Amino acid sequence: MKKINVAVLGATGCVGREMLKVLAEREFPVGQLRLLASARSAGRRIEFRGREYTVEEADEASFAGMDLVLGAASNALAQRFAPAIVRAGAVFVDNSSAFRMRDDVPLVVPEINAEDVKKHSGIISNPNCSTIITLMAVAPIARLSPITKMIACTYQAVSGAGQGGLDALEGEVSALCAGKKAVPSQFPCQIAYNCIPQIGSRLENGFTTEEMKMQNEGRKILHLPELRVNCTCVRVPVMRSHSIAVTLYTEEPVGVEAAEAAIDAAPGCAMARGLDGRDYPTPLDTSDQDTVFVGRVRRDLIDEERGLSLWCCGDQIRKGAATNAVQIAEAALKG
Repeated sequence: MKKINVAVLGATGCVGREMLKVLAEREFPVGQLRLLASARSAGRRIEFRGREYTVEEADEASFAGMDLVLGAASNALAQRFAPAIVRAGAVFVDNSSAFRMRDDVPLVVPEINAEDVKKHSGIISNPNCSTIITLMAVAPIARLSPITKMIACTYQAVSGAGQGGLDALEGEVSALCAGKKAVPSQFPCQIAYNCIPQIGSRLENGFTTEEMKMQNEGRKILHLPELRVNCTCVRVPVMRSHSIAVTLYTEEPVGVEAAEAAIDAAPGCAMARGLDGRDYPTPLDTSDQDTVFVGRVRRDLIDEERGLSLWCCGDQIRKGAATNAVQIAEAALKG
């Protein structure tokens, strides 16, 4: 198999490190590997497949000779380096939100819209983590009948905010257990034993940037330009794996049994069964793996004919970010 020269931009962060783990697990044919980050992370050593690599400071010349760049950096860095990546002839699979809504950039969940990969001109965007997990659960239903609207509430783990989120929750819990006051650092208020019903910046319509991603990205991925989504995003004191409660409405009626069968048959998605006698997943059940698990599928009580409600959980660092990016790369480089 042809070797692929790979650069990871943002290699020292949660998602960047997970990308390396997924590349190894999936036996991606990595040839030359280049680990890139900001100046403050340059010089760190990271192991990949039994060999240590030194993290380099990213600049415009870093991408020469690369076939693939996996982006796990900020919007600002993605925007700064994208032109250099494209000029170098590499495919840029970017996890930031910088390019997601550009018409000339595919936004891809391979199990849902893999064909869109072929439309790229050097850049392919990885969707928002909660969007990926939610759409993995509802796309099988959308194949039975197009979805017209959804109401979603996300319960997002602190690791969605990066390593700083994990450190904040651990630090606050340790402080409280020691009889001390929890001092917020990463979040606007205490996250330990608490919930924060705002993720992202507040927009004029009262929703946040994070909440609007579910509608805007969902329309593009599902090819449903009229899809309407009312979303509330909540940060919860969970280390890893996001959970979403969804109520959706379809053009034609879809029964509970048909919906469950479609979910079970869909790649990367499964109904939760046999979990200590439970028929629903939790963040702990779904962490550190790639399947999105679904439970509690039931008829909506407001529109019993066309409405369904469900609960889903998935690891937002893996399927919600790193694994999805590597899957995109596999599809893109397959030609």
